[in-house]
Amino acid sequence: MIQKISLILLGCISIIGLLAPWLVPNDPLYVDITKKLSAPSVAYPLGTDQLGRCIFSRLLMGIRYCLGTGVIIMGLSVSAALLISSVAVCKGGKVDSWFIRICDMLLAFPNVVLAFALVGMLGAGLKNIIIAITFAQTVYYARIFRSWLLTVKQQDYIAAAKLSGTKGFWLFKRHLWPNIKHTLWTFIALDMGKVLLEISSFSFIGLGVQAPTPEWGMMVNEGKQYIRQYPEMTLYPGLAIMSIVVLFYLSGNGMRRNIR
Repeated sequence: MIQKISLILLGCISIIGLLAPWLVPNDPLYVDITKKLSAPSVAYPLGTDQLGRCIFSRLLMGIRYCLGTGVIIMGLSVSAALLISSVAVCKGGKVDSWFIRICDMLLAFPNVVLAFALVGMLGAGLKNIIIAITFAQTVYYARIFRSWLLTVKQQDYIAAAKLSGTKGFWLFKRHLWPNIKHTLWTFIALDMGKVLLEISSFSFIGLGVQAPTPEWGMMVNEGKQYIRQYPEMTLYPGLAIMSIVVLFYLSGNGMRRNIR
């Protein structure tokens, strides 16, 4: 039940994000100093920030940059990791050996540290954040996916499939993929929250999405200067980040229980 509710809420949030340009009551980038730090009203449902911008409108538009970026990163990293690990497992031998060595070298650094290093070389910005986090996550996922595929590959029916002439892509599609896809979807749902936190964290410290783009991590960063005078500036985007991370965790946890 909790899993279904979480998935429904995530679906609703995604739809709101897609329709955000038509749903926002005000221009999220419009600056009006005369209305800065205004209390909630009909025109501004959650009040305004230090530049007089509508907080509610910026929260709605922020869904695109937070959730949308997370989906892009997760899609790219999972696809790349699945492809690389599948080739390593199916080829075996030296290919798999070199794959393990490269992964072990890169995994000597935590994902966030590796992403920080890449951002330091590439520079701040949304595009560079996507590249950095995608690369770090791909290395981490590829190592995990290899262990899953290797476990399945050692089963007797895989040996029988090989003897019957099935190999390469068809071996993966018919025998390997069906046995890991449910675990993979659960893993994605559980790990999505971590990716969203990384995106928001980079924006919070000024390395991710740049002002005046309405992104939740950036909004928390802008609001911290006014936390005593107007704590809602930090509270609203903080609650938005927490809520979506919790929803992904609940949906992933529900999928994991179903598999068991």
